[in-house]
Amino acid sequence: MDLDMLNMFVIAGGTLAIPILAFVASFLLWPSALIRIYYWYWRRALGMQVRYANYDDYQFCYSYRGRPGYRPSILMLHGFSAHKDMWLSIVKFLPKNLHLVCVDMPGHEGTTRSDLDDYSISGQAKRIHQFVECIKLNRKPFHLVGTSMGGNVAGVYAAQYPEDICSLTLICPAGLPSTDSKFIKQLRELQESRRIDRIPLIPSTPEEMADMLKLCSYVRFKVPQQILQGLVDVRIPHNEFYRKQIVDEKSRHSLHENMSKIKAPTQVIWGKQDQVLDVSGASVLASAIPDCHVYILENCGHSVVVERPRKTANLILEFLALLHSIDNNKKQA
Repeated sequence: MDLDMLNMFVIAGGTLAIPILAFVASFLLWPSALIRIYYWYWRRALGMQVRYANYDDYQFCYSYRGRPGYRPSILMLHGFSAHKDMWLSIVKFLPKNLHLVCVDMPGHEGTTRSDLDDYSISGQAKRIHQFVECIKLNRKPFHLVGTSMGGNVAGVYAAQYPEDICSLTLICPAGLPSTDSKFIKQLRELQESRRIDRIPLIPSTPEEMADMLKLCSYVRFKVPQQILQGLVDVRIPHNEFYRKQIVDEKSRHSLHENMSKIKAPTQVIWGKQDQVLDVSGASVLASAIPDCHVYILENCGHSVVVERPRKTANLILEFLALLHSIDNNKKQA
């Protein structure tokens, strides 16, 4: 082998080694950076674009795909301590010609956080209405989707701004006085003993993160220690805000107080093995909302969006198709 050939192999090997070493270094030293890159890549691969909208001096961060068309736009509200990218697993299974909008909830990720803001459920619903008006999403009634805390906000939004929406999907929503779940019992015990630094949904160590994943999911995901560390590192700067949001929350039953005002056709999706919010909440909603369609998913916990993304996406699409068919039949009658 001559010297030029040897040099070519050395250069090629070095070129390949640099990104590999960078990946290994990121995985070992900065796992949180790797997680951010992962979400950036996934958004890009799915065609989701990040934008900002301003209402006076308040900034909303959101991602979107597609343009408004003959089918309703879909606005998605994430749960407590999550962010807009949690919906990417669902977006993967939705048609690219649907107009999708995923927004960071008030105080979360890229949306403004202020000590002066109202983070009650009705306060958040008001902020989301401001966002909707900012991007003119309510030029035509849209389909609203919310999960957990976002489901609570979505239900209250549907009750307070009925003219904005044509239909509603609630995925294991908070805000109902249903049977106490494992998490609710733990939270009550911690509040009584004033040990609010140990709330299960606010992990501070990789071990606590693993426990939170077990609490939220029926499916047992094998997550490497470094990824657990990265997930914790991303959350720690926000933990005090999350803790304050749980401790100061005075509107725990907002959805229950407003559900009789919900007139839009409503779909309820719940994991049967939910340990965070008991599945009995589904029957509470079904008994109060006139046009309510309930789907209970077997072998599924609270993290429905992560555990059963394809099934959830299909249920939403089937629900929208059903409503479209009913609407067509009414026009032809």
